[in-house]
Amino acid sequence: MIRVNRHGYTVIEEKRDGFDEEAFIARYSDVLDKYDYIVGDWGHGQLRLKGFYEAKSKFATYDNRIDHVMDYVYEYCNFGCPFFVLKKETEIDESEDGPVFGGTKQPLKLKRKFKKTGEAETTPET
Repeated sequence: MIRVNRHGYTVIEEKRDGFDEEAFIARYSDVLDKYDYIVGDWGHGQLRLKGFYEAKSKFATYDNRIDHVMDYVYEYCNFGCPFFVLKKETEIDESEDGPVFGGTKQPLKLKRKFKKTGEAETTPET
């Protein structure tokens, strides 16, 4: 199982050794969180990711239903390119141990410290 951005994914199809976990994690974007499946294909040395929905989903259109994924591969991908299909399995609880890519549990700290200006420190004269 691949863990990315509090979601677990399983490889359900892979052609020509197309799946590279490090490249997938580096290329993953929050926009893909809403999809049930992610298809990745390689062209000119770059990984392209596209999301697909279950066929029964109310958000699914003809172009982004998983039962039409091979139409996408034949139409938009390079001929014979390596590709893979991942299925979203679970949502990972933040309290669960292990790395969670794309998020942080610690509050962000400012790298720069700002000095107070003298404007607020002036007191009215009596």
